[in-house]
Amino acid sequence: MEDILDVYELPYDPKRPVVCMDEKPYQLLGETREPLPMVPGSDRKTDSEYIRNGTVSIFAFVEPLGGTHHVSVREHRTAVDWAEEIKYLVDVMYPDAEKIILVMDNLNTH
Repeated sequence: MEDILDVYELPYDPKRPVVCMDEKPYQLLGETREPLPMVPGSDRKTDSEYIRNGTVSIFAFVEPLGGTHHVSVREHRTAVDWAEEIKYLVDVMYPDAEKIILVMDNLNTH
């Protein structure tokens, strides 16, 4: 834990950005009934029943000190998807970086 705290304390260096990466599965839901509209004094009413329209994976890169972020949505979460996201990080987001310090969880596709 102390190691990651040391990384977060590094000063900002655009040639060596500290980028946090995370991914999350997300469920796509649809309505089974039309919600009742909002009226004065009452919120919109939405039924708790829903239709499951599948899932996607959301990949996010955040560089807190540089103020940069990127989010993408993919149909799957495979090792190939992860590798393509890393390629985007290196080739598009930080093509001039000497080194990217990548902080990520222990997702099995890494």
